[in-house]
Amino acid sequence: MSFFPKHHASRVGASQTIAYDASVGIANAFSAGTYQVRLAANSACHYRIGDGVQTATTADTFLPANIIEYVIVSPGQRISAIKAATNGQVTATAGTLWVTEMS
Repeated sequence: MSFFPKHHASRVGASQTIAYDASVGIANAFSAGTYQVRLAANSACHYRIGDGVQTATTADTFLPANIIEYVIVSPGQRISAIKAATNGQVTATAGTLWVTEMS
């Protein structure tokens, strides 16, 4: 198979924090050998992962507050985040996204 299987336990690598609000927070590129990241945020947000500089919008992937999510990535990709849109469904507040590289 051509995908990177998630493991119940992985080595913890570098960690980054992204402070986000209505403006976009951007992180450094993921290290060589990073194929999975663990995400956790203290308020609801949207995030975008890709090659080069990324700009998250409220149309991107939603991450609820206080939920841990594992995402498959490629080395060198970057992540950005923005606070969630309100739309009457969630409270949009500034927060912090913790990004931990896993290998």
